[in-house]
Amino acid sequence: MTRPIVIDCDPGHDDAIALLLALASPELKLLGVTTVHGNQTLEKTTQNAIRVLELAGRSDIPVAAGADRPLTRELTVAAHVHGESGLDGPSLPPATGTPLGEHAVDFLERTVAASERPVTLIPTGPLTNVALLLERTGGANVERIVLMGGAIAEGNMTPAAEFNIWADPEAAQSVFHSGLDVTMVGLDVTHRAVTTPAIQERLRGVGRIGTFVADLVDFFSVYHAQTYGWEGAPIHDAVAAAHVIDGELMTTLHRNVEVELESELCRGRTVVDRWLRTERPPNAHVGIELDTSGFFDLLVERIGRLG
Repeated sequence: MTRPIVIDCDPGHDDAIALLLALASPELKLLGVTTVHGNQTLEKTTQNAIRVLELAGRSDIPVAAGADRPLTRELTVAAHVHGESGLDGPSLPPATGTPLGEHAVDFLERTVAASERPVTLIPTGPLTNVALLLERTGGANVERIVLMGGAIAEGNMTPAAEFNIWADPEAAQSVFHSGLDVTMVGLDVTHRAVTTPAIQERLRGVGRIGTFVADLVDFFSVYHAQTYGWEGAPIHDAVAAAHVIDGELMTTLHRNVEVELESELCRGRTVVDRWLRTERPPNAHVGIELDTSGFFDLLVERIGRLG
């Protein structure tokens, strides 16, 4: 059966690719897109979401803008990775559509409640909108949350923390402690989803949208070449969408996850009790392995469906 989803995102190169993957996958029904601060300001991430949907010919998908800053922290954006537009690199025309005239949390509450089947939320940015929704509704009619964020053993914003969790750690802590079915798709698996020149050529070979994705990766790769020495870029957010499409692609462990809130040095670190060193109850399914070739086969094939 088709699974109803909402993607809460901050496009962002990999968010854009996750959106395209979801649109191309018959296993998923995208009920809407909500946007949040993160890779760029809310205004820019919202425009980018609309631009990507319009590129794919899906301007029928509603977009609702949400939180423009974290719950308690100061706003920080990732322009050093994603550029001033948030989608620097390929040429995209300005958005012709506009977001809905309601806040993302209002849209989420209304849309999730109206769904005949429980809804899967796929947050690929800071978790501010999702935390506000759960505070309001307790997660009613939410089947699960599959979020891109965190890591067991590394960081990409600081030595200790991944950007999405670091950007609003209080929101992340509340989501992990919501009592819902939460899956963490962190850097431990997304750093295995790094493109190669061969994958770039495969994408360019499947059509217009594949070429756009490859052009996104060209820009996204510059930061990762300078930082890690990689030839490509990790498609972080698309791994979360892929896991919802095909749960066999990623191996998880059910473990306790806590978010560090007090230490500035370790702010936003996801402390994962992988080896059961504490008696804290498990609250998340944590990704530890990825079928990298299977992931890219799925990505290329589905992107090719968009023409």
